[in-house]
Amino acid sequence: MPADHPAVPPARIGILIANLGTPDATDYWSMRRYLNEFLSDRRVIDYPRWKWQPILQGIILTKRPFTSGANYRLIWNNEANESPLMTITRNQSAALAKAAAARWGDRVMVDFCMRYGNPSTASVVARMVRAGCDRILFLPLYPQYAGATTATANDQFFRALMAEKRQPASRTVAEYFARPDYIAALAASVRRTLGERIPQRLVASYHGMPIRYLTEGDPYHCQCQKTTRLLRDALGWPEGVIDTTFQSVFGREEWLKPYTVKHVAELARQGVTDIAVISPAFAADCIETLEEINGEIRDAYIHAGGKDFTYIPCLNDDPEHIAMLTDLIADNLGGWV
Repeated sequence: MPADHPAVPPARIGILIANLGTPDATDYWSMRRYLNEFLSDRRVIDYPRWKWQPILQGIILTKRPFTSGANYRLIWNNEANESPLMTITRNQSAALAKAAAARWGDRVMVDFCMRYGNPSTASVVARMVRAGCDRILFLPLYPQYAGATTATANDQFFRALMAEKRQPASRTVAEYFARPDYIAALAASVRRTLGERIPQRLVASYHGMPIRYLTEGDPYHCQCQKTTRLLRDALGWPEGVIDTTFQSVFGREEWLKPYTVKHVAELARQGVTDIAVISPAFAADCIETLEEINGEIRDAYIHAGGKDFTYIPCLNDDPEHIAMLTDLIADNLGGWV
């Protein structure tokens, strides 16, 4: 190249994993910025802007940052001064980078981003392009597809590509709810937590969504049901031991049922005194698992008369999970490596 030519880094392949997001801190303004970005996403709340934004800006974002901040403080990683989701996703990225280096050497660069908050998708895509990534594989960490999770993460990735002068070739990884190695990792996590004990009921609690989304073509509900069925088969447990429920209901619209918090209370009232709860839709523990399930939902069960409540952690950076994600990545790198 001529002496005055801009430096050109060696070509690399980027692997970018993405999770939902997290506030930078638990104070009012940090929470408000995060919630505003999240709840302004039309994939999440699809009401007309003229109708929704006055409610969001005038009512919800006046009060909710205080309550959400208080909930985050209950689980906050004070040592690192960040949310557990940030800590776990960073650890997942580091473990995947190590596995990728062992398999493909320095041709591959692994990083992570968040759909909402930091590190933003745009900033990490820009960093990858500057590092020489002329191809990027984008992996949303959602086993089941939903418009409000997988699709909006992909949307943000494509928006980030639009800002690049030298736009890399790109691929997105599809949902992986029925992969045998994913189901095997879930089953292993159940056995690791429970040992040989089979609780009276294992509740598979998935993040909820309005029923309307299902009728409009979102496959999320069906994929959650299949994940539960495949998990039961992998465990070899009889029918009726595992229930599928949905949590994190928001607003007045009817959401997918049964609602987890009501279901566990009803189990307790029916005399079920020993339950475990798993969250197959979450690749990493977060506010919905550490505070909602292990707090609000646990309390509802105990208050209704339940006794033994066991929360089964998400797969997080467990070696079996990392091995599964590495194989998933390899399957999607065909022709690139």
